[in-house]
Amino acid sequence: MKKVMYLFSLLAIIAFSMQCKPRTEPQPTANFLTEEEITQGWKLLFDGETFTGWRNFGNDTLVGWVIDSGNLLALGQGGDHANDIITLDEYENFELSLEWKTSQGGNSGIFFNAVEDTSIEAIYEIAPEYQLVDEVTWDGDSLTEGQKTAACYDMYFADPAKPLNPVDEYNVSKIVVNNGNVEHWLNGVKVVGYQMWTAEWDSLKSVRKWKDFPLYGTARKGHIGLQDHGKKTWFRNIKIRTL
Repeated sequence: MKKVMYLFSLLAIIAFSMQCKPRTEPQPTANFLTEEEITQGWKLLFDGETFTGWRNFGNDTLVGWVIDSGNLLALGQGGDHANDIITLDEYENFELSLEWKTSQGGNSGIFFNAVEDTSIEAIYEIAPEYQLVDEVTWDGDSLTEGQKTAACYDMYFADPAKPLNPVDEYNVSKIVVNNGNVEHWLNGVKVVGYQMWTAEWDSLKSVRKWKDFPLYGTARKGHIGLQDHGKKTWFRNIKIRTL
């Protein structure tokens, strides 16, 4: 009998201790920073709930985008670049990371060093672009290497063996910019690297699309931008740290 009473008492103590133990809140799956990331200097550019810190390029509005289940969602309603958005803050040397997925046949991009000028009508006229596109089910004209995912659009091509996830699955893209040295990463793999403002950079500009846009790639710092290009694209976990 004493042994039975002892067991009952032990079980009661364990149950009471479990009730008294503070419950930990479930960790969010997106749009949060770990303690390690905070220590490393990372900052969220999107809180998952509001448009705080963003606006349309060349305007004080924010149209053409909605917040959808913790994503910044480009609706693709404005035509070619009509509703591209940028951060309110500008950055020079930084590491940027984000997750994205696109609808079937989707086409989007990540801009950096974007500045606004009265002579500029669209963000791509000045800002280099990390290209995002659904290569698998793309139904337009054949994509050139400079138009494929993770390329510096029409400048430097990404490794063809890059680890690109299928449409509707998230990819993780990272851009590192440090004194003009740029790296593009996709799903944990570095897929292209280049140096801005060199003779090679200027030579490529002169024979590519950018020959008609003299300001392209000349800014030393600027806003981060996200492209709205006619199809729905989702972005989340957008974070940056300065270098």
